[in-house]
Amino acid sequence: MKKRIQSFGYAGRGIGLVVSKEANMKIHLAVAVLVVMAGFYFQISIAEWIACLFCFGLVFTTEMINTAIENVVDLASPKQHELARNAKDIAAGAVLVSAIVSAAIGLIIFVPKVWVLL
Repeated sequence: MKKRIQSFGYAGRGIGLVVSKEANMKIHLAVAVLVVMAGFYFQISIAEWIACLFCFGLVFTTEMINTAIENVVDLASPKQHELARNAKDIAAGAVLVSAIVSAAIGLIIFVPKVWVLL
């Protein structure tokens, strides 16, 4: 049981590292805060909240995996190598895809609500 509890500490440390050291994660968090504020303002439905939460999780997770891949690649291949560059670019692409899909979902949820105000 002690090891299980320790694993939560390691995971928390990992989250803290990404939040403190990665500028893009700070941007993702800021956007998430704005979306939550907009969600409360527009009183979005439960299904819309679920979609937003799923998007937050998707983007945060891909950003963390991208950071982990970058760290491992930098450790394993300190010199520039095409495969190392490819791995890092592919991981960054995964973050971009998740962010674009999440932004599209956000537009689907919030544009009609903003449109009503206009």
